Amino acid sequence: MSNKHYSFFNMQFITSCISTTMVLLLLGMVVFFVLSAGNLSVYVRENICFSALLSDKMRETDIMKLQKALDAQPYVKATTYISKEQALQEETEAMGTDPQEFIGYNPFTASIEIQLNSEYANSDSLAWIEKDILKRGNIQEIIYPEALVDTVNRNVQKISAVLLALAALLMVISFSLINNTIRLTIYAKRFLIHTMKLVGADWSFIRRPFLIRNLWVGFISGLLANGLLITGGHWLVSYEPQLIHIINTDTMLMVMGAVMIFGICITVLCAYISINRYLRMKTDTLYYA
Repeated sequence: MSNKHYSFFNMQFITSCISTTMVLLLLGMVVFFVLSAGNLSVYVRENICFSALLSDKMRETDIMKLQKALDAQPYVKATTYISKEQALQEETEAMGTDPQEFIGYNPFTASIEIQLNSEYANSDSLAWIEKDILKRGNIQEIIYPEALVDTVNRNVQKISAVLLALAALLMVISFSLINNTIRLTIYAKRFLIHTMKLVGADWSFIRRPFLIRNLWVGFISGLLANGLLITGGHWLVSYEPQLIHIINTDTMLMVMGAVMIFGICITVLCAYISINRYLRMKTDTLYYA
């Protein structure tokens, strides 16, 4: 196939790259939101704390042993010991007044704040975790926001279902749009394909330049879409640094990988399907295709 008839970097190639990039950008954004929703769910659930209120009879050494034992449990992500004095100081700063001045003693108790691993932050796990903690020492009470946990889990399930449905729908739309773009590109070469077939070129030889060309379209479009996604993610984190817990390196690498793989696979697959369609056509049919 001559350079005159088949140039890689012509206007048709650039147009295909731009349109494919826009479609991959939209798809990448949906994948990004799906993964970020999962990270947000983990972050929220891991920041819902148990408060184990300790008895005043517990000695400091016993409290340290209890904290160490809790840290070793698979359901515990982290623990923080808050002494009576620290609790009083925190409440005084929050309220602006010292309760000890009015009642004559420190009304607060020492506690261990427990952050759970996200997979244990559900109603079924919370019940047995509470029993397990209570039997470990001289603990007065376990306080945790059970209603909040249930609400978070319900909302996460709803959001995840909506995002997954949107991702599936967008994949179908993306396939359709990219397929139409590639089919129009190959349509313009249908007579050239037929001529090559007439002079004895086998189908694999005819397909090869089209598949290579569209592989490059998918690769370059994937790079462009990923560049835009990385720029957007960097801007979000710089605008709100706390988002680094949600928009992390692993998330961006998975998004970039999904965009690149989908971009290359879909462009090559669509090109393969379209070329085969014209290879099977008879001469008369080409004029009405």
